[in-house]
Amino acid sequence: RQRLYLQRPLFSSRTQRHTERWRIVLLVDQSGSMVDSVIHSAVLASCLWQLPGMDTSLAAFDTQVVDLTDELTDPVELLMKVQLGGGTDIAAAVGWAAGQVNSPHRSVVVVISDFYEGGSAQLLVRRVRDLVAGGTTVLGLAALDRHANPAYNHELAGDLVAAGAEVAAMTPGELAVWLAEKVRR
Repeated sequence: RQRLYLQRPLFSSRTQRHTERWRIVLLVDQSGSMVDSVIHSAVLASCLWQLPGMDTSLAAFDTQVVDLTDELTDPVELLMKVQLGGGTDIAAAVGWAAGQVNSPHRSVVVVISDFYEGGSAQLLVRRVRDLVAGGTTVLGLAALDRHANPAYNHELAGDLVAAGAEVAAMTPGELAVWLAEKVRR
C-alpha cells in the first residue's frame, strides 16, 4: 500500500519554552498634593522596578507625563530628584500607559496617586474602563501621608473601582504580595 505506519512514536524536542514577559507600567503622581507621599511613592516604585520576568516602564506625572524609563538606575533617587509639582492630570498619565501596553492580558498598570484629579475625572474613568475591558489589570495605590495613613480621594477611587480597577492603600511589603497575586493568574 506504500504507507508508513508508526508503531511507537518517540520525539525529542530541542525547542525551548519561551514565556511571554509581564509588562508593568508605573505611573507616579508628582503633583503638589503628593508632597507628603513622595518617599512612599518612590519606595513603592522601587519595589516594582526590575522585577524578574517583567518589563517595567516608569513615568512621573503632574499635568505632564515624563517617561523616566531610560534614565532609571535607582527609582528612589530619581523620583526624589524629579519633583514636577503643580496640578494633576491622571487621565493623561493613564492614556500614556495605554500606549505602553502591548499584551493586555499580561500587563499591569500601577497608578501611585492621591486620586485628586485636576483634569477630567470622566476621561480617567473611561480610560481605566477601556484598559480593564481589554484585559489589562489596573491597580491604584493610594497615597499615604507622612504618618503612613491613607490620604486620597475616596470618591474618585470608588469610581475607578467601579470601572474595574483595584485600589488600595498599603505598605511596600503588602504591595509585593498583592502584585504577586495578580501575575499568578
